[in-house]
Amino acid sequence: MPTFHLTPAVADAFPDTLIALVTATGLRGSEPWPHTATALEELEQRLSDGTWRPADETDPRIEAWHIAYRSFGTNPRRIRPSVDALGRRLAKKGTLPRINPAVDSYNAVSVRHGLPAGAFDLSRVAGDVTIRYADGTESFTPLGEPDTVEHPRSGEIIYADTTGVLTRHWNHRDAHRTRVTEDSTQVAFVLETLHAQRDGDLLKDAAQELRGLLAPHAARTAVHHLSPAVPEATA
Repeated sequence: MPTFHLTPAVADAFPDTLIALVTATGLRGSEPWPHTATALEELEQRLSDGTWRPADETDPRIEAWHIAYRSFGTNPRRIRPSVDALGRRLAKKGTLPRINPAVDSYNAVSVRHGLPAGAFDLSRVAGDVTIRYADGTESFTPLGEPDTVEHPRSGEIIYADTTGVLTRHWNHRDAHRTRVTEDSTQVAFVLETLHAQRDGDLLKDAAQELRGLLAPHAARTAVHHLSPAVPEATA
């Protein structure tokens, strides 16, 4: 199982970072996930009846990511943090995408709590995973674009394994190679905040909510946390 590392340089630049690592093994993605379906439908209904709206860039949770993106040279209104893009899509269309149950689960938790989320099929991860600054030599193939190769700019924050980049712009977009499908049986999900003092409890609650959606369809689930004080966790 890979170990996830928060590198000292990133920890020093963002000292209040907290990342929840939710792992699931023996995942059964081809069976019905009724609780996930209900979670999506409830969010859409609350949006429709006007009792809830997804967080936008005026919300402190999203604003923090915009500030972080600008710090490493990314325009967050052109290349948006994942939760920002997902919330905007939901607000515009009134529905969330249905990809597969595991992805739908973290999308629901992400937009409900206003926290970025992503996932990696661990069977496709090579070696350990580091959250670090890019040096400009790495390669990245975006999700859904298997014939495209990008090269993150030096100084951009990325998730990377020993083969290449797993996520660009910290949490903008995941890689095609480690995408989660209905056939994925060993998956690591991440939820993130840059303000643990303010939103740490929210993140921990979101991680447990995600675990609750996964647990009926997995042999085993677990939650770990990464922070500057505890910069490593094994999936």
